[in-house]
Amino acid sequence: MANMKYWLWLSQRKGLGGGVLGRVLERFGSPEGVFFAAPEEFRQIEGMTQAGVQSLEDKSMDEVEATFRRCDRLGIRLITLQDARYPERLSAIYQPPLVLYCKGREIPFDDQVVIGVVGTRRATEYGCRVARTLSRALTRQGAVVVSGLAQGVDASAVYGALREGGPVVSVLACGLDVVYPRENRRLYEAVAQQGLLISEYPPGTAPLGTHFPVRNRIISGLSVGVVAVESPRHGGTLHTVNHALEQGREVFAVPGPWDSPYSEGTNRLIQEGAAKLILGAEDVLCEFRDQFPGALAPPKRRLPHWEGQRERQSRGGQCASRRAVRAVPAPSGTSHEKIGKEVDIPEELAYIDWKECSSTLTDDQRTVLLALRDTLLRVDDLVEHTQMEARRILAALTILQIQGYVAEESGKRFRAAVRWKME
Repeated sequence: MANMKYWLWLSQRKGLGGGVLGRVLERFGSPEGVFFAAPEEFRQIEGMTQAGVQSLEDKSMDEVEATFRRCDRLGIRLITLQDARYPERLSAIYQPPLVLYCKGREIPFDDQVVIGVVGTRRATEYGCRVARTLSRALTRQGAVVVSGLAQGVDASAVYGALREGGPVVSVLACGLDVVYPRENRRLYEAVAQQGLLISEYPPGTAPLGTHFPVRNRIISGLSVGVVAVESPRHGGTLHTVNHALEQGREVFAVPGPWDSPYSEGTNRLIQEGAAKLILGAEDVLCEFRDQFPGALAPPKRRLPHWEGQRERQSRGGQCASRRAVRAVPAPSGTSHEKIGKEVDIPEELAYIDWKECSSTLTDDQRTVLLALRDTLLRVDDLVEHTQMEARRILAALTILQIQGYVAEESGKRFRAAVRWKME
């Protein structure tokens, strides 16, 4: 308990975003080391703001003690990043939560085929039906479904898993004592009894809009694969997909009507090669049967006629794999020539307010987009220009193209598809 209080204290500090928190932990070795560090040492950390320094200088444990009391009263378990129960695959992501608040049954995530099922709140009847059916089939065969509790696809996915009687995980963007949306109270209570509720926010935390994009990295981080059921061109579903791509997770998408705005995002994920098109649960699970022997039930023998060929391929060890997302080899002798070259941007491109739009983008997406401002670059140029890994750049480019912020030109070169108003 004595050690945990320092984890709680550090997790409640403000002004430590953008990777600063990770650098603080790396510098001082542990939350306890941060707590007893001299204030002048904080200012030496890259990216540290005055607000961050002031927050770290606040040594009051009142909030920590109040959190302990609330968790004890509500039956909420605390798991810190150093705890053996902390999911290993989640600990390996960029900026993992320091503390997880958990309510419900214990789930050994690292031994399970955990599949994130996500989609738009404004789902159509088709999207909700697919989410329910898919989650039931995944659960029936031994997978663990993880989603949020929002209306639409999330709630339908959770409902489907619960109907099948298996464990289901919901990751909240608020405290575990806050039911949001309120009309999903029965669903919330069912998950707490039959599955697991998780949050990185202490009890009493309101569901602020900024929490949801941050929460999405946990859904993908707990999962081995993420299925996008229905999504428009912009929205939280694509944030989750982007996190999944950056984290090296498998990404799948359900095709929808070509003229439906609620399927434009998922259809484009398939079109761009960022996601594998699926027509059933086995299209997802066949990717993980060899990796998790014994965790899944054998595939059903009686399948719809359009799945017969896939079953025969599966028996022969041939599972259709997701094709690489725009893998671009470095051209010999030309990797440095395009950096900084100005692009003749067409006058008709729309102006977009940077402050407004950048708040919906990840750090990687913002970095890539700024690098492409008035510039035409290949992927290897972006690697040198940003010092980011190629896979992270490819993931960011995929989502930026889907959202219409980036366009690809001949020669596998990319440019900004909009003008940015920076003031």
